[in-house]
Formats: sequence, C-alpha cells, structure tokens
Amino acid sequence: MPIDVAKILHRKKKQILEDWITGQLTNDGLKEELIGNGEQRTQSEELLNALLVKLSSENGRSENTDFDPMMEILEDISIMRAKKGYSPRETGVFVFSLKEALLKTLNEEIKNDPQTLYEESLRISSLLDNLVIGTFETFIKGREEVILRQTDEITEISTPVIRVWEGILALPIIGTLDSSRTQVVMENLLSQIVETGSSIAILDISGVPAVDSLVAQHLIKTVSATRLMGAECIISGIRPEIAQTVVHLGIDLSGIVTKSSLASALSYAFSSLRLEVRKINKEARI
Repeated sequence: MPIDVAKILHRKKKQILEDWITGQLTNDGLKEELIGNGEQRTQSEELLNALLVKLSSENGRSENTDFDPMMEILEDISIMRAKKGYSPRETGVFVFSLKEALLKTLNEEIKNDPQTLYEESLRISSLLDNLVIGTFETFIKGREEVILRQTDEITEISTPVIRVWEGILALPIIGTLDSSRTQVVMENLLSQIVETGSSIAILDISGVPAVDSLVAQHLIKTVSATRLMGAECIISGIRPEIAQTVVHLGIDLSGIVTKSSLASALSYAFSSLRLEVRKINKEARI
C-alpha cells in the first residue's frame, strides 16, 4: 500500500511547526528586535498551512512553479521582512529551516521505506528550493522599484528651475547630463518659461563634472529649444578646464552666450533687460 506523505505531514503539522520555530530561534541570523515571537509564529503557521494544502493537491509537484496562494503568502512575508531590515539571505534561511523540519519528519515517519523517503525528500527539497528563489526574486523586484523611484526623485531635485528675477530663470545642473535627463531639463525649463513669461534662462553647469561632445550636444539642444520659445539662453559655469575641452573637441558654441559664473550671467541678464542693481549708501537713505 503506497504511503500518503501529505496525510503524514498533516498529522504531524504541530510537531513540524514547533521544530521549525525552534530552528528559527536557534539561527544566528534571527533579528528578534525586528519581529516578535507572535508575528513570527503567525507567519510560519500561515506558510506551513499553505504548503500542506499544496502538497495534498495534484499540483503539488516540484516541476510546477505556480505556487498560488503559497507563493503570494511568501511574497508578502518577504516584502514585510525586507521593509523591517531583513536581507534576502535571512528570509531564505527562514524557508530553508522549514525544509529541515519537513525532512526530519519524513525521516522519522517513513525511514523503513528508503525509496519513498528518497523520492519524497527530493520532492520537498525541490519545492522549497523554488520558494527560496521566489524570495530572492521578490527582493530584487522590490529593490528595483525603490531604485527607480529614488532615481526619478533625485532627477527632479537636481534640476530645479529658479526664478531669480522678474523675467529671469536659472537652472543649476548638477551631475552628468544624458539623453533622459536632458529631456527632463528641457521640459522643466520650457514649462517654467511659459508659466512665468520669462525672456532669459541661465543654464549653470558649475556642477557638471566634465563636458564632452555628447554633453555639449545636449546643451545645444536645450539652448535651441529655449530660443524656439522666444527666450534668450545663457550658459554659465564655464571653468577653464571645460573651456579647454570644448576647444579641443572642436565644439562650436560661438552662437551661445557663455559666462564663467552664475553671477556674471545674472549681470549680463540685467544688462539685457536694461536693469541696474546699485548699492545704496545707508547715509543717503536717512
């Protein structure tokens, strides 16, 4: 008569859970300050119940990677633990300790049938190994989402358009310019030109570490787009080493107003708008 392993594991569920909890508590990677014993037991019991249901069904085969709802439960646990500060390795150990508890029970219950013990041990191992892979995939997916969100936020923060005077905008650029970032720069600048009705825009590249032919082309495109909106564009922050690089590369910036500093660009903008800033003597004001 064939041995029903699923029934054996269901019958020994309480013992398996206790062995699993014990295995987690004795693991050096357990972070008791991040998760309480009650929450740990709840997560363990929820995943174990889903696994036993899976093993009882016809789909509980190691070659089947569709683990619903077991995989969904594990994904939720992985995400929750990641937010609490667990590494993917520590979450993987959480699943591996379940495998140890299951294999221990199998060895105790069907040790007299070596062939069945071997086959079912392989099945359990394969199934739990696939679950561990799922925890790593969940972690990587979550990390990628965080990185993309942070990249977008950093891009927005590093390309602020500042209204420095009536009719004058300044956009300090920090970091390297690439195609995607140039698009953000142009969109932000052009939208602010329309909203404020400004006639002069200053692109300050003091924070750009180096200027090559690609960066220069991006700057020229931004200047051209600004002119199409009817505004004058000034590039400031031209350091000596950048000037030498531009000349060496043979890049033609002769049609663009360039200044060595933001202060010089602002002074030029005032002059273009026929504005004059003067220092008032305190005695003259009295």
